[in-house]
Amino acid sequence: MSGKRTFDDEKALESAMGVFWKKGYAGASLAELTQSMGINKPSMYRTFGNKEALFLKATQRYIEQNAKPHFVHLHQAGESLHKRIKSYMLSVVSEQCTPSDPKGCYIFLCQSEIAGGDIPELPSNLLIEAGNKIQDELINIFTTDPEAIALGLNTRAASIALCIVTTLRGTASMARAGIALSELEAVIEHSLRGIGLTS
Repeated sequence: MSGKRTFDDEKALESAMGVFWKKGYAGASLAELTQSMGINKPSMYRTFGNKEALFLKATQRYIEQNAKPHFVHLHQAGESLHKRIKSYMLSVVSEQCTPSDPKGCYIFLCQSEIAGGDIPELPSNLLIEAGNKIQDELINIFTTDPEAIALGLNTRAASIALCIVTTLRGTASMARAGIALSELEAVIEHSLRGIGLTS
């Protein structure tokens, strides 16, 4: 039975995602990855490809499993704009502080390595695209939402989206530093007031 699988691909990929989330691309060694995945290097290469290919798969998994679900809060029918944006931000920050996962944000952590040239082109492009998706989604909300238009927020949709993303990058860093969710909730409130959204 040569070549028979002795591990679960999905669990192995989940474990790899956790290592990249904690260490970043450059900081995650092949030894750490394979140990966490419970496989040897030949099995990793055969199943997932090289480190770059593994990172692409792990990043796409994070986007689909961890990042996209937060967007549902932005489109809750019958809820005020303030409530939707606050729920979205709280959802993101809650995950940044979840004890069961590495603290902070996988996307923001790995994006910080791009400027130093530590991440290859294809993974860099995927990370940039993921970051842009967050900002574009927020710009769309503030540009088209009737309440945002009534408040005049549509005229500065791009700067508001940037403010929210910048806030979430900050909370990600603070979560990694051990700041509690209860403290970061106040940051969300200050951010919302700063862009002109009050309950």
